Amino acid sequence: MSVKVKRGLFYLVGLLILSFGITMTILAGLGAGAWDALNVGLSLMTPFTVGNWVILVGIFLIILNAILSKRKPEILSLITIVILGFFIDFWLLFIFPNVFITGVVLQYLVLTIGIVMMALGIATYLQAKFAVIPIDRFMFVLQDLFGVRLMVAKTIGEVSALIAAFAAGGPIGVGTILVTFLIGPLIQFFFPKLERMVYGTKEA
Repeated sequence: MSVKVKRGLFYLVGLLILSFGITMTILAGLGAGAWDALNVGLSLMTPFTVGNWVILVGIFLIILNAILSKRKPEILSLITIVILGFFIDFWLLFIFPNVFITGVVLQYLVLTIGIVMMALGIATYLQAKFAVIPIDRFMFVLQDLFGVRLMVAKTIGEVSALIAAFAAGGPIGVGTILVTFLIGPLIQFFFPKLERMVYGTKEA
């Protein structure tokens, strides 16, 4: 299989995995990731779905990233956020409608699966090196801006979103804290392994 085909598969499969992970953290009921808590909070305040807000917040971040990096807006990123928004609404509205997870053990299990799937999904779709999600571009912009490691930049972005999610009345809880501080290290763990699968490069 050619590298080009691998990149295309990793792009779509990665976004599907990521959307599933996001859905699991929301359904766990222990507090969603900061960005997702923001989108859920905004969806509860408006007639728009969580997926709709993924797109709208993504557009805002495309503009912000362009300003911070002093580059032109990444218009192609619209493709990625539209696909992700569609996938999230697909899971929430069609596959798991009106699902409520009960029982602390099951909630934490679903949350754990969600966090791992989110990190795996991000590390997977990034291998395509095409139109990254504005949230993840924000991570790279912060990395360049502050000269920090990838996981540190991701954590800074998550904390920023946490503040916004709190203001929007999103579902914040222990799950939010776990996502905020675990997602970066997990991406750092998965990324070089997946990179080796696609490009044959050595792990960092």
